[in-house]
Amino acid sequence: MPNPSLRGLQAFEAIGRCGSVTAAAEDLGVSPGAVSQLVRNLEQCLGLTLLERRGRRVELSSWGRLYYREVAKGFQQLAHAANVLTRARNETGIVLSALTSVASRWVSRKIFDWQSLCPQSNVHIVGHEEEPRLGTDQVDFRITYGRRSHVHEHVANLFTDWVVPVCSPALIANRVLDRPQDILTFPLLNVEWEADYKASPQWRDWASLISADGRQTFSGLSFTLSSSAIDAAVNGRGFVLAQISLVQEEIAAGGLIAPFDIRMRLPESYYLAWDRTALEKPFGQKFHKWLVGVAKQQGQLSGGTSVQKD
Repeated sequence: MPNPSLRGLQAFEAIGRCGSVTAAAEDLGVSPGAVSQLVRNLEQCLGLTLLERRGRRVELSSWGRLYYREVAKGFQQLAHAANVLTRARNETGIVLSALTSVASRWVSRKIFDWQSLCPQSNVHIVGHEEEPRLGTDQVDFRITYGRRSHVHEHVANLFTDWVVPVCSPALIANRVLDRPQDILTFPLLNVEWEADYKASPQWRDWASLISADGRQTFSGLSFTLSSSAIDAAVNGRGFVLAQISLVQEEIAAGGLIAPFDIRMRLPESYYLAWDRTALEKPFGQKFHKWLVGVAKQQGQLSGGTSVQKD
């Protein structure tokens, strides 16, 4: 049996991927007649009918469906090989995308440790709420949360964070807080994420945890971004149920305080997703390993016993 021509295989793969001869022709930049002729030559070479013609439409035959599954794997591997070379030639730096608050208040602080470890590396940090298309968009790694991780092919659990009530020292200056319930008498800042996330712990949940009066209403300002609510707390605008990972440096520096270290666990975890070509870039595997290790340490810290500055 003679070997099938590459052009015939390209035409057949395009039909299977695009769904019609016309669409395949547009994808390849040739005429529909040329695509049909290439596939006919391929059928003659194989001695099999790959397409079944139903009026003006064509569909893959049973042989065609079987052949397409294997041919498609080959073209996907070729595309992957080209992608590897393109990235290696043009983009030696690492692009890390993360949720906006995580990028600004966690990654941007931890990344200096990485830079000290690998000063020759080049890392570009992007804060964005929408999930990138890894392998298509110019993103190598993505830190995301909860169910959003399901859209990615390669994913690892990073850590589960906890929240704790924090405020600026100025907010409670000259006030004595005798019990956790006293926090609920101050202005309360709320973090309300977008609908496709499981809700983070709210003030009513924390009040229930400390057995406060369940009839109390909890109003106040609401923020979609955790970082915006934390900024408001730093400026003395109220208490916020803040994630440990996002405020640990402010607490260590005294810019925020946690009068009562009573924590609540987030309902879902943070995840790291990556494009497989990212691991083939300079420093790619080492960066992946470092980020997972840092996240493990963060999980232990967030679920620990004390966040208050000594």
